[in-house]
Amino acid sequence: MIPRIVLSPGEPAGIGPDIIIKTAQQPWAAELVVVSDPDVLMERAELLQLPLRLFEFNPSNSTTHQPGSLAIVSTPVKEKVIPGKLNVNNSHYVLNCLRTATEGCLQKQFDALVTGPINKAVMNDAGLSFTGHTEFLAQVCKSGPPLMLFVAPQTKVALVTTHLALSEVPKNITKTNIESALTVLHSELINKFNINNPVISVCGLNPHAGEHGHLGREEIDSIIPVIEKFKNQGWLIKGPYPADTIFTLKHLSETDAILAMYHDQALPVVKYMGFGLAVNVTLGLPIIRTSVDHGTALDIAGTNASDESSLVAALNLAITLIHR
Repeated sequence: MIPRIVLSPGEPAGIGPDIIIKTAQQPWAAELVVVSDPDVLMERAELLQLPLRLFEFNPSNSTTHQPGSLAIVSTPVKEKVIPGKLNVNNSHYVLNCLRTATEGCLQKQFDALVTGPINKAVMNDAGLSFTGHTEFLAQVCKSGPPLMLFVAPQTKVALVTTHLALSEVPKNITKTNIESALTVLHSELINKFNINNPVISVCGLNPHAGEHGHLGREEIDSIIPVIEKFKNQGWLIKGPYPADTIFTLKHLSETDAILAMYHDQALPVVKYMGFGLAVNVTLGLPIIRTSVDHGTALDIAGTNASDESSLVAALNLAITLIHR
C-alpha cells in the first residue's frame, strides 16, 4: 500500500505554501495531498519560479507522488493572500484546512497528517480561541490529553505543559499532569518508535531541580512522587535532573527520551541541536501527526529563501510511523 499523507499549509501568508511547493518537487514513496486554496499555491509557485500541477484529490485512486504535482482538496481563502502580510479575515481558512485534513485522517482517507506553521496571534486577533495545533487536534479528535514530542537527531523531548504563559506553568506542574504525560510518552515510545522498556529522564522545574526544596517544592510535591510510582512498576525512569545538565551529550546517550516541564525549558536546546531537522509529533491522538519545527517566517515568504528541510524530515518521519 502507498502511504497517503495529507498536508495542511498553515498560515497562507507565511512560508507554509513555499515549503510545500519545494517539497513537492522531490520524488516520494507516498501519495501527497494538500488541503489548500489552489490559487494560493499556484501564485506562490509562480513567485518561486517552480513548476506545479494541481489535480483534484480522488480518494478511490491512489497514485505515487510525481515531482512537481500535488493532489488537492480545494478550500477557498476569504481574501486574496499577500505573502508576508497577515490578514485576520483568512484565519478561519487556516482552521478549515486543518479540520478538513484531521477529519480525513479520522475517516481513514489519509494515513497521516503533516502540518505547516501557523501564526497564533492573528488567529486570536480574529476572535478564534486558539493556543496551538496540539490542543486543537486533541479537540477535533476527541482524544485524551495530547503530548507534544520533538524528535531531533540526538534526542526526543516531550513537554508536560505546552503553550502557557510562564506565570501559569508552576500551577500546572501537578501529579495528574506529570502522570498523564509519562503514561502517554512511555506507551508511544513503545508503540510508535519500537523502543521496548524505554529509558525516560525527567527534568525538574526549578533551578538545580529545586535544591531539596530550597528553590521550590514542585520536585518534592509533584515530580518525585510520580517518578517513584512508575519506578515501582518497573519503568526505567530517572530524575528529576536540573535543566542545565539534562541535555549534556553523555546524558542524552543514556536515555531514550526526556520529559521537560515547559515549552522554553526544552525547545531552545532542541532547536539549537537540530533546527530544520527536528520534527514535532503529537502523541496521544488516534492519528499520526507530524509538523515542522519552525514558524511562519513572514519576512521571507514568496522570496525562495525558505528551507524545506524540516517539512522533509516531518514527511519522512510520518512515512516511517505509518509503516510501523
